[in-house]
Amino acid sequence: MVMGLELLFMFSPFAVVLFGLLGEKFKVPKLREVVAIILSAFTVVSVWMLYNLQQASPTKILVVALGGAPPLGACFEIDMLSIYMAFSAALLGLFATIYSYSYMKHDTRLTEYYTLLSALVTGIIGVSFAGDFFTFFVFWELMGIASYVLVAFRKENWGPVEAGFKYMVMGAVGSTMLLLGIALIYGMAGTVNFAQISNSLHTGGAGLWMMVAMLVFIVGFGVKSAIVPLHTWLPDAHPEAPSPISAMLSGILIETALYGLTRILYIVFPTADFSLMIAGLAVVTMSFANIVAVLQTDIKRMLAYSSISQMGYMLVGVAGGGIMGLTGVFLHIFNHSLMKGLAFFSAGSISEESGTRDIDKMRGIAKVMPITSVTMFIALLGLGGVPGTAGFISKYLLFGSALAPGYWWLTIIAVLNSALSMVYYLRVMKALVGQPKEALKATKEAPPLMLGVTVAMATLIILFGIWPAPMIAYATEAAKALLNLTNYVKVILP
Repeated sequence: MVMGLELLFMFSPFAVVLFGLLGEKFKVPKLREVVAIILSAFTVVSVWMLYNLQQASPTKILVVALGGAPPLGACFEIDMLSIYMAFSAALLGLFATIYSYSYMKHDTRLTEYYTLLSALVTGIIGVSFAGDFFTFFVFWELMGIASYVLVAFRKENWGPVEAGFKYMVMGAVGSTMLLLGIALIYGMAGTVNFAQISNSLHTGGAGLWMMVAMLVFIVGFGVKSAIVPLHTWLPDAHPEAPSPISAMLSGILIETALYGLTRILYIVFPTADFSLMIAGLAVVTMSFANIVAVLQTDIKRMLAYSSISQMGYMLVGVAGGGIMGLTGVFLHIFNHSLMKGLAFFSAGSISEESGTRDIDKMRGIAKVMPITSVTMFIALLGLGGVPGTAGFISKYLLFGSALAPGYWWLTIIAVLNSALSMVYYLRVMKALVGQPKEALKATKEAPPLMLGVTVAMATLIILFGIWPAPMIAYATEAAKALLNLTNYVKVILP
């Protein structure tokens, strides 16, 4: 049963290719879109089914061997944290696929597009489920390659090609650093299995090579998660990528890199070894990103810097640690996937209909695109952490968690940064409700399918802002799964 569900998400890209080619051959071009949406929905359902199987397991962990019994062979080791990340990716992937049906209708090579989008989601889920470095790195590269090509998808223009190439070069450097870190860990532990590595190294203390490995991992994961100063690909990639891909990059891909960093740090290193360093990176990341975001005029570029600042907030929780900090991190990962995904979908609808990404030139668009503008407001209010939205409770947990290890200064800096972010969020909102320019008066509301996606996501943001208990419970279980290394190791090494 478990293996069947695993095969479903792994072979989704191949199914999209097959039905896409059949649709082109038999003159049924929309077949690929319908199949892509159905497979995306099945992926969400399959992750939910895995959750039920995982909850029924006595250890709360599912192990799927790939080519041999672990720790000798590769494996998936699926705990609550893996399920949580996979569900976040699958849900946003479903929204992105549905949104793309209307948004990408004027583009060509759509079989390639939907295949790559499916491969991107598959890579993220594979990274989430991986129980060893070999499996992790294979899916990490799948995720990376798919995202590089998707950023440069509209290759008829030079901008996407340049942004995609820059992202690829930086991503390759990050992957090389990860490979170096894996080699160092293998040299010290003699294995690539996470459970066996934790059993060998976690209580070993901060030796020289352990510290080198930790720094290498922070750099490797820092590129993909856009931690300052390794963030420079993100502001270029977002404006050039199609909006559904921008939503995937900011909504879940960079968070998957943060998941990888957090998983490895907590498996291999004692918290005291990395806590203060991560706190320093959090301050630099959120402060730099918020200051630069205030200066942006391109809405997608502004949202890109907003994503970097949100990564800084999540690093606060990683530094704070404990149940509160990690619950805040994982809750904000899910909330951010909805809020930033919605922000990019709404921005994509506005720029598609108005023909501009310039914030000032969008002035008054709310008069002609009221529903899309309201969804944008909800996304921005959520990102700002306004009470009544999903972003409030996760920010409360993140910022409060820094007090436990005595980082009161980190809490103050984070709160001030969150307040600063409202400056550019309110600027966008003010522009949208202004007096419309003559050129915008003929602009129409977004197509129904795109509206349906944005309204559904806005509803979830409000729902989980008013009733956050279910997601807090799931995020808490994910945090406990990460901290309970004894159980994680015992399943593989009884």
